[in-house]
Amino acid sequence: MVLETPKSTMPPSLRLFFGFACISGLLSVAVSATAAHGLHVAPQDAQALAWAVDLQRFHALALIALTLMGLVRGRNRLRTLAGMLFVLGTVLFSLNIELRILHGIEALRPAAPWGGSAWMLAWLLWAVAELRSSAPASPLV
Repeated sequence: MVLETPKSTMPPSLRLFFGFACISGLLSVAVSATAAHGLHVAPQDAQALAWAVDLQRFHALALIALTLMGLVRGRNRLRTLAGMLFVLGTVLFSLNIELRILHGIEALRPAAPWGGSAWMLAWLLWAVAELRSSAPASPLV
């Protein structure tokens, strides 16, 4: 008797968002641990790193919530665009600051404000997506 495992019904975009959120969460913990155990940086860099990691963690959770909303309510272009902007915001803001402080990579420093803008637009698009959606929310039972 051969048992087959069911194939994932998660759309590729949601799979990407969920995977990125998990890796982003992992990195936020790793960077926090690195900073807490012997990283010697200037106080202003330590504060910037703490903010970057906190915002990264927060937006990883937002991406997980967005993924769950997509599974419950179905496909929505605005929600997908919001997810892409959450990913872009994390790369341009949090990962950018972490690379600068931990590895001295300065090339992307001017992109950090664009990351924050991407996050703000993501939140707005997600709200519009859900408020305009005609699909009823299904219970998670």
